Amino acid sequence: MIKGLSRFAIKYGLIPAIYAIIRLYFCLIRVRSIDENKIIHHLHHGGKGIAALWHQRFPLVLTYARRFREFAPLVMISQSRDGDIIAEVCRLLNFRPVRGSSSRGGREALAAMVGELSTQRAAVHAVDGPQGPRGVIKSGLIRMAQLSGVPIVPLTISVNRAWILKSWDRCLIPKPFSTIFVHWDELLPVPDTLDEIAFETLRREIEKRMQKNQTEDDMKCGWRESLL
Repeated sequence: MIKGLSRFAIKYGLIPAIYAIIRLYFCLIRVRSIDENKIIHHLHHGGKGIAALWHQRFPLVLTYARRFREFAPLVMISQSRDGDIIAEVCRLLNFRPVRGSSSRGGREALAAMVGELSTQRAAVHAVDGPQGPRGVIKSGLIRMAQLSGVPIVPLTISVNRAWILKSWDRCLIPKPFSTIFVHWDELLPVPDTLDEIAFETLRREIEKRMQKNQTEDDMKCGWRESLL
């Protein structure tokens, strides 16, 4: 059914209307951020960064993403039918979608992201998408930072009230009048040369760091445990 609705929306040019509805809905939701000014200052002064977040939190970032539209961030979107809608919404946010994922077109998408980062300042990457497992960082994040020379900045997003979908990632949809909390971590440079052991060690360190941050932020929002 969802795929059918996606085809219908694309065929009849309904994406702008969907985007308008999303913006209207998110007017009912508040956003609070931690250390946002630090990353914006970094980007304004010629710095670069790859914002790493969990796939589960992607809907939460939509209401916040407009604050970074001036940088036209890159974002990797799957080549699925649902990805078509997400890509169009990202374009309306002034994000630059690159189509591909670990399951389809991943190598080409990674190469495109690395190439674009030679001139673009920012990218956003869902580290455990598009099919999981949930809460496990895939190697693409480290490869992207390693090949581009752009540091990773872990981004954790939580919400005090949300619907939890029955999808593989337990996707979160914020409820009306809820508050979204955005937490920017420190920039993490990635060496351009890593052997297999060092690569996996770094991947696990960033994974544990993001899991820890997410658990702490979710519990501060009133959840009894991490929603990952």
